[in-house]
Amino acid sequence: MLVIAAVLIGAVTWFHFFKGHMIAKYMKAMSNPPQTVSTTVAKLESWQPTVEALGTLRASKQASLSTPVGALVTAIRFDSGEHVRAGQDLVELDPAPLRAQLQQLQAQEQLAQVNLKRDEAQFKVHAISQAVVDTDQATLRADQAGVAAQRALLAQHIISAPFAGRLGLRQVDLGQYLAPGGVAVTLQKLDPMQIDFNVPQNQIELIRVGMKAELSTSAVPGKTYAAKVIAIEPQVDTATRNLTVRAEVPNPGEKLLPGVFASIRLDRSAPQQYLTLPNAAVIYNPYGETVYVVKDEGKGPDGKPHLVAEQRFITTGAQRGDQVAIVKGLKPGDTVVTSGQLKLRNGTPLLINNSVEPSDSPDPTVPDS
Repeated sequence: MLVIAAVLIGAVTWFHFFKGHMIAKYMKAMSNPPQTVSTTVAKLESWQPTVEALGTLRASKQASLSTPVGALVTAIRFDSGEHVRAGQDLVELDPAPLRAQLQQLQAQEQLAQVNLKRDEAQFKVHAISQAVVDTDQATLRADQAGVAAQRALLAQHIISAPFAGRLGLRQVDLGQYLAPGGVAVTLQKLDPMQIDFNVPQNQIELIRVGMKAELSTSAVPGKTYAAKVIAIEPQVDTATRNLTVRAEVPNPGEKLLPGVFASIRLDRSAPQQYLTLPNAAVIYNPYGETVYVVKDEGKGPDGKPHLVAEQRFITTGAQRGDQVAIVKGLKPGDTVVTSGQLKLRNGTPLLINNSVEPSDSPDPTVPDS
């Protein structure tokens, strides 16, 4: 009887132990259930390094023509939108008061010349001292400087084109008082044009002065323009971590205008090998980019592979369409989760379903509606 009782007690104890073990196993499984995800394999691809950016066109030379003096407009010698040559007079302001002052200064200059000649003749016969002659010479130079300064003031009453180009809309009228600094008209040199655009810091190595580029804009649909990089800002903007680049675009027909929004594409000649993933596979965070790699932990109790998620930090590089280059953190052949990442954490069991895959096109297009 004692033996039977001991056996019964042992059976009951084992039953409770087995039941507790199964409950714990069930609770653990319920706290970390398998998640269905789609995956892809990281692979090496040959890329033509490309930089695509958006920018705003500007004239290669541009100026708002004004004058530092204020006076009445007495002559307008241009039409709005006209092409002008360098040095062409455009607007004349009333010069009458300054011309009267110029005549006065010229009379003083002539008198100083007469006094100098008379005193030089007297000095030769020792009638006066050298000091008198020196004073006459200084007076003449001062009067000559006064005449030159007055002529410079008169020149400021004429607004001329500093370079050849196309004028904008006229901003003044005949008889109007033009205040100092007031703009009479704008002048733009439209051939060639320039475009400024920004490049992220991870693409700086792809840019160099002299690179060829292609420019397109909706302002001139169906046409591309050849461009060339002419300058690179020698510092990165600390707010955006972007580098400003300037390119030049020939514009013989002057169809491109300042302020037009345009896209520009730059290609390097030598293709490079990059480890790539669909952009949907990467989780972008303020502290860095991560992916979930599928880790095979052998066969499970059912004889099937036991797959779990492993979070891994990576470093991304250039992007091409829906693809992104992986610089660090992965190797070719790694299986990476492409959808369902929000449900995962380290060690989450995985069920693979690749019936629907994210876009992985290097040159995606928007379907017609």
